[in-house]
Amino acid sequence: MSKRIQAKYKIDRRVGENIWGRPKSPFNRRDYKPGMHGQRRQQKQSDFGQQLMAKQKLKGYYGNMTEKQFRKVYEEAARKRGNTAEIMIGLLEQRLDMVVYRAKFVPTVFAARQFVNHAHVKVNGVRTNIPSYRVKPGDVIEIREKSKNMALVLEALQLAERDIPDYIDVDPKKMTATYVRVPEFADVPYAAQMEPSLVVEFYSS
Repeated sequence: MSKRIQAKYKIDRRVGENIWGRPKSPFNRRDYKPGMHGQRRQQKQSDFGQQLMAKQKLKGYYGNMTEKQFRKVYEEAARKRGNTAEIMIGLLEQRLDMVVYRAKFVPTVFAARQFVNHAHVKVNGVRTNIPSYRVKPGDVIEIREKSKNMALVLEALQLAERDIPDYIDVDPKKMTATYVRVPEFADVPYAAQMEPSLVVEFYSS
């Protein structure tokens, strides 16, 4: 497991944005990068620096993905016909942990991975504990009966800080979500600006 889960609140300051839109983000209090030189005026980044930052921000947003896992998603997207950046975002949004997060069954992407790992989720009636499991349009994701009263779930469903995107149809009473379609980049409700085209340039250069 990636060590990033231990430093989730540091990612925002490292990339210089509140990437999940969380009220608890330390970037809300100190809107500069960490370290003794964090408050210095930022020098203009090179093209490579911009591409690297775009990659770090997008990878960080998806939680505990390792560099190897993230690059594999890019490589798969690059093999398919069409816009590589759009396909890459679609593949990332098909991950089971992301669908659980988007459906507001948990408060954070980090909690989503752990929630799936601990087998609290079923896909089409089958218990599934693989966060990277790829959900297909029409699949129904549900919280197991004995997990529906968990404080984590009840709290997350009440969160007002983010909306459920229209490519996931959620029934909050039954705690089920139907994956309607694979989204395009413009459909994904990122709290901060993401630049997947720069990520593609980073890996393809």
